[in-house]
Amino acid sequence: MKLFAKLGLNSKVVGVCTVADESAPDEATGIEFLTQLTSYPFWKENFKDGSKRKNYAGIGYTYDDDNDVFIEPKPFSSWSLNATQDWEAPIPKPDGDYGWNESTQTWDANEK
Repeated sequence: MKLFAKLGLNSKVVGVCTVADESAPDEATGIEFLTQLTSYPFWKENFKDGSKRKNYAGIGYTYDDDNDVFIEPKPFSSWSLNATQDWEAPIPKPDGDYGWNESTQTWDANEK
């Protein structure tokens, strides 16, 4: 089985479909199959193991066409994408068990 992400406005993933291997021997054929089946043209092949396109895309992810990757939803409004298309806090995370505190823009030690 092959997996395909359905892309909505701004390349947001709005669904994920499975297609039998014989209907999708390659990405282009799979997209053509899904387009004929659903009358919807915007699909990208999705890889559960993240071996291609960086991440397995779930609903809410975004497809970045320039880098050919699926990007996770932004975890906090203050975070930004780095060069490897990962979300990054405004300050580096210290070593140890810390969680991001968006209201104070700091890493807070997690209670044990």
